[in-house]
Amino acid sequence: MAKHTVSGSERHPVEGSKKIDAANPREEIEVRLKLRRRNDAAYQELVHRLEMGESVPTMSRKDFADRFGTDAADCKKVHEFAAAHGFKVVRELPQSHLMVLAGTVADFQKSFGVTLDIYDHPTLGKYRGRTGSIQLPDELSEIVTAVLGLDNRPQARPHIHTRPDATSTQHEQPRIAFSPLQLVPHYRFPEGDGRGQCIGIIELGGGYRETDLDAYFGLLGVPLPEVVPIGIGRATNQPDNDPQGADFEVALDVEICGAVAPGAKLAVYFAENTDAGFVEALNTAIHDVDNRPSVISISWGGPETEATKQFVARMNEALQMAALLGITVCISSGDSGSHDAGPRKPDGVDFPASSPFALACGGTRIQAHGDAEEREVVWNDGVKGGATGGGISSLFERPVWQNGLSASPTKGRAVALTHRGVPDVAGNASPASGYRVLLNGRVGVAGGTSAVAPLWAALIARINSLKGEPVGFITPRLYRHPDVCKDILHGNNGGFAGAKGWDACTGIGVPDGEKIAKHLGV
Repeated sequence: MAKHTVSGSERHPVEGSKKIDAANPREEIEVRLKLRRRNDAAYQELVHRLEMGESVPTMSRKDFADRFGTDAADCKKVHEFAAAHGFKVVRELPQSHLMVLAGTVADFQKSFGVTLDIYDHPTLGKYRGRTGSIQLPDELSEIVTAVLGLDNRPQARPHIHTRPDATSTQHEQPRIAFSPLQLVPHYRFPEGDGRGQCIGIIELGGGYRETDLDAYFGLLGVPLPEVVPIGIGRATNQPDNDPQGADFEVALDVEICGAVAPGAKLAVYFAENTDAGFVEALNTAIHDVDNRPSVISISWGGPETEATKQFVARMNEALQMAALLGITVCISSGDSGSHDAGPRKPDGVDFPASSPFALACGGTRIQAHGDAEEREVVWNDGVKGGATGGGISSLFERPVWQNGLSASPTKGRAVALTHRGVPDVAGNASPASGYRVLLNGRVGVAGGTSAVAPLWAALIARINSLKGEPVGFITPRLYRHPDVCKDILHGNNGGFAGAKGWDACTGIGVPDGEKIAKHLGV
């Protein structure tokens, strides 16, 4: 039987990994198949209009599923394939073109032409990996566009930096800490609490405790928001009890969103930290007909260079779907400055923030002193303290709304953008001017661009509530009127410097919420 290579599926072991054993052939695993959509030509025409910066009428989730979901005949063929090869269909999601199969490692290796081994990495730990490309059998070759989950290496990292205390030595700039409510007037957020909206929050690990949320919002004097945990696959709301782990990320996301938009429902989607888990989590949030998020916050990502082409394509496709459904997706731009892949690697940016369909959120530091112009600068606290992610994508060409823009390297002349520039906007991110977070009954201070995505998401929820409808894919609209943000002129993230207008550190700047609301029709 002929085999057909899945485009973009080639994998290599993570640099520094060591193969230690073959994968257990009897282990039961789940694998996601991404299927082709119905009416692809019409879909691509709508996406092209978005790429040209045009306004496209928002579709309902039902209309999208009816028009562009997976054809029932294709789903039937996958069912037939599964039955013939010993797999079980455990989830079928035609609206997001996903089908999830469960089976043994041995059966998946045989059916998809791969060899699965166990690798060990100094920081990632043990993971199941593969080398080379995935092969499709004849009966799936025209239907399946991606196969995700054979490899379960961690796909993303949380963009959070914690600090042990809020003190400073005589040699450091003074450290300060904020509750999210203190940044509402700082960024001139419009009045409102996000009532009637839902904010989707993607988490690839960790969990929260109701007792922490009760205590945190009680301390703020803010009504406890409705928080709904949604487990995807085998992932659940499961705190890991590691004070430096994913729990801190979950707490930061939920507490910022809930403090700034307490009237909004918070739907928290928990998924495994794999390419398959990330793709399914985002698709689940986008097509959730029960909670219906109008804005999504993502504080996870990884270097563009570490993602397979099929993963990038499927995540970017999900962000396109969000734009067509009128959902704003705010994504943190990373905490490693201009060197997202590591200090000894070339300049690089974080994905999925680098997708043109994201609102990529960079970071600043609010200073407790200095003249008015110097009070907020590019976040860069050094190698250990973190710095805002930003730079030029190697995967995506320059979107039309970034035509004519240049990046300002810290050394050398300005470089005209030929590819997507990151980030789009910014907000307070430095742990030295961080956010008070309550976790395990204790108050700590955290920062990172992880804080900026939920801050912008909560702002959008307020605006959606006031407007009475979602503002949707706002990135091109913000670039047309950059004066709705305050320009950040000073500082650098390593390879790039702050500059007048858009820059590869803080984008077009930090929000002036009232101006943004007015510009978006409130």
